Amino acid sequence: AVVESELRGALQVLKGDDFRDGDEWYSEKSAVLEFFSEIDGITINGVDIITWNDAGLITHFKVMVRPLKAINTLHQKMGEYLMSVGAVKGR
Repeated sequence: AVVESELRGALQVLKGDDFRDGDEWYSEKSAVLEFFSEIDGITINGVDIITWNDAGLITHFKVMVRPLKAINTLHQKMGEYLMSVGAVKGR
């Protein structure tokens, strides 16, 4: 449930009008998918790194974002979203 909440939060925060896909790189059981977005005037550039097993099920999912200013903004906005939906303790 935690992973699902975080993925929903990332979609809510990143998938605005400024979101766009970038390049894609594939191998037999993995992919790297680049994306761009903008939040509060800060350009975000990131990649999703995904691997899967023989059954086609995802076994590893990593998101990397740059620059540091974008990471900090994304962290803040996702925290706000997760708190608003009660996905984070302390509400």
